[in-house]
Amino acid sequence: MTNDSLFLNARQVADYLDLNEKKVYAMANERQLPGTKVTGKWLFPKALIDRWIIDSCHGGTLSDRLIIGGSDDPLLHHVVRRVSQRIGRSGLINYSPSDTRSGLTHLSNGYTDVCCIHWSESHERDVRHPALLKHHNVHKQWVLVHGANRDFGLLMRNEHHHLGQDLQEAVSLRYRWVPRQLGSGSRHQMDNFLTSQGLTASDLNLQPEALSEHELAATIARGEADFGIGCQGIAGEFGLAFLPLGTESFDLVMPQGVFFRQHLQALFTSLQSPDTNIHANMLGGYDLSDCGKIIWSAS
Repeated sequence: MTNDSLFLNARQVADYLDLNEKKVYAMANERQLPGTKVTGKWLFPKALIDRWIIDSCHGGTLSDRLIIGGSDDPLLHHVVRRVSQRIGRSGLINYSPSDTRSGLTHLSNGYTDVCCIHWSESHERDVRHPALLKHHNVHKQWVLVHGANRDFGLLMRNEHHHLGQDLQEAVSLRYRWVPRQLGSGSRHQMDNFLTSQGLTASDLNLQPEALSEHELAATIARGEADFGIGCQGIAGEFGLAFLPLGTESFDLVMPQGVFFRQHLQALFTSLQSPDTNIHANMLGGYDLSDCGKIIWSAS
């Protein structure tokens, strides 16, 4: 191997890292090493191998970027923007939500550093969230960190608030519902709510899916739909009426080393600040007790 090699094969990576070649293949197949298969053979960009070594030093605390995916949350958007402003040009923190299940797949494949999830009411979190993580082969490398408890429920415009007392009328075909995509925590909560009413999504007058909490709330606020299920914080951000249905745990999943990264610790510090607490109270429905606490690890 020469110093100017752009790509390394598995044997060269094994020599470079002083590993057994079989270990390199195993790490590549588990997405622990940055590489790609070309005509059936693994190739590893040397620059990314070097970056992987740096990111591994000191638990990743020297890394200058943090990519967050998974579930959508308005308070987290608020905090990420402020941490990003403080970081300035010295690093990058980015929040690109999709949904809980897609976010875990992205994390498993190494495309993101952190995945936000919400898949159960708070009292079931310690069982349901770890069970969700265990669908992924790399879950033993992950830790689950608490973000917040947040209220979820029915979102509607203020003129429909009276229908919160008449759910049978609210689910009638005269009213338009905007669902989230399958794999999102809000869609999971909507399906659970409908089951409690003896209904399924096919019984509703469904509009096109919203791909985020923000898109769902905006659809209702524009008058393109009448009802949807999401968190109280997004209702507060868009000035919508809200009928609480329960409290869910909004948590963050990450590889163990990522927990110690400077940008992530700055994020948790900001989430627990008085300014963030004021904003959380303005949005409504948040409890930030135990924010930043590790609540599960495979070990």
